[in-house]
Amino acid sequence: MSVPGPTSPDGVLAGPPHGLGAREPAPGLSDASPDEGLLEDLTVEDKAVEQLAEGLLSHYLPDLQRSKQALQELTQNQVVLLDTLEQEISKFKECHSMLDINALFTEAKHYHAKLVNIRKEMLMLHEKTSKLKKRALKLQQKRQKEELEREQQREKEFEREKQLTARPAKRT
Repeated sequence: MSVPGPTSPDGVLAGPPHGLGAREPAPGLSDASPDEGLLEDLTVEDKAVEQLAEGLLSHYLPDLQRSKQALQELTQNQVVLLDTLEQEISKFKECHSMLDINALFTEAKHYHAKLVNIRKEMLMLHEKTSKLKKRALKLQQKRQKEELEREQQREKEFEREKQLTARPAKRT
């Protein structure tokens, strides 16, 4: 096989290799049996392989480098987005915890109001029980006084009846 033709400045082959015309059939591509020419094709010159590889690389390398750079930018952007997302998530968690704290404060106010009401009721009940105790004591004292007066009245009546009952006169 012959050496490929001239390359363009970017390393890509500009035309067909020397010795191959536009209408010339390629060696090994004749109407003969498929096994003919295989050995010739397998013994390709190193220089031709090197030039073909350079041409292939020069053709695809810029696109691959641009793709690599684009992927790197996308990866950087993705990292930035992930960081931003984590910050937003932490803000939401913070807001949620603030809502929980607000709920706790609201609940604390509610229970504080209940405690104040219970304390007022307890003070009111204490005052009522104190008044009732005083009244009960006064009533007890009044009953005792009335009982004592009744007892004294009975004794007086008994004494009076005693004095009024006829007694035999003493004989002298």
